Amino acid sequence: MDKKPPLSSTRDAYGKTLAALGEKDKRLVVLDADLSGSTRTGKFGERFPHRFFNMGVSEADMIGTAAGLALGGMLPFASTFAIFLTGRAWEQIRQAICYPNLNVKLVSTHGGITVGEDGPTHHSIEDLALMRVLPNMTVIVPTDAYETEKVILAAAEQPGPFYIRLSRDKFPVILDRDCSFNIGQARLVREGKDLTIIAVGLMVSVALEAAEFLEGHNCFVRVLAMPTIKPIDKQAIIQAAKETGAILTVEEHSIIGGLGSAVAEVLVEHRPIPMR
Repeated sequence: MDKKPPLSSTRDAYGKTLAALGEKDKRLVVLDADLSGSTRTGKFGERFPHRFFNMGVSEADMIGTAAGLALGGMLPFASTFAIFLTGRAWEQIRQAICYPNLNVKLVSTHGGITVGEDGPTHHSIEDLALMRVLPNMTVIVPTDAYETEKVILAAAEQPGPFYIRLSRDKFPVILDRDCSFNIGQARLVREGKDLTIIAVGLMVSVALEAAEFLEGHNCFVRVLAMPTIKPIDKQAIIQAAKETGAILTVEEHSIIGGLGSAVAEVLVEHRPIPMR
């Protein structure tokens, strides 16, 4: 029997990566909306208290402050739960960060419905749609903890607004520690010829389980991880459509406006095939 992969949450990887990055980049400042224990930004705050700002339950103010810090030459990372970051502060993100194309990194935790006992008020199933529609915004959902580290480092190096969605729960780590990450590039995690499953975040591990099950029924499934939802890897989608003839998208989000919509937009223009 294959050894089960280790479990880890992407928010834990975020906290560790931020703290390490703070040693190397003195421009880095971190803002949080009174949830630094949950978002793991508190790890940065413990090491660099003079570069950490707890803005309180004031998400709009946090975004405005982050914009000001960016204009002053700093590298702000702003965090809170996905539902609060993208919902309460959407107008401020649009006006103060995206339209002027400022170098602000928005990193949410507790995305999707695996928030569990926090309940439906905290279930963020609209955040990818809300961020994807904004100009200049790059939208990323890391596949696992190892890729999260690479995503945070890449976002710090690339100018412009980023929205990075992380999880609360621990889930399987399926990539290697030394995995690479390129913005806008899909990752082939399993070959197959009968169907392609395109998934993001923790749903990549679920897609792999489904593919293994289906192989026992003589259906060979390709699995693509699509960490960057915007800009999306059009070529990988078109190639999968040509070679497997059908696509299924799997995401912890509404089917409206997120990964499924992004994939459908590519297919309807370039390679219409059966898709769900």
